[in-house]
Amino acid sequence: MSTEVRELLIALEAELKRLDCWQATPPSVQALASTTPFCMDTMGFTQWLQWLFIPRVHAILDQGADLPKGSNIKPYAEEALMVEKIEATHLLVLVERFDHLMN
Repeated sequence: MSTEVRELLIALEAELKRLDCWQATPPSVQALASTTPFCMDTMGFTQWLQWLFIPRVHAILDQGADLPKGSNIKPYAEEALMVEKIEATHLLVLVERFDHLMN
């Protein structure tokens, strides 16, 4: 499963770049330190994917640790992307695939 998850992370990154949501400059240290789910108080969903989610899941895979169980990211992604005014149908499909893999 780790190969499939890693391929999914690569696809998420590629889709963020295709949507022109990939950022060259990271959010502030304070924004990254948020303890609110999805850092919704300090950054947008696509920022959270780029700067926290994708790197953390890669780190888990690199360490050979167990992946999280019971992922349910898609409902938040749908709401957040609507607020960000990003038409991201394929990104939602990828997020849903991750949710299914983790359940």
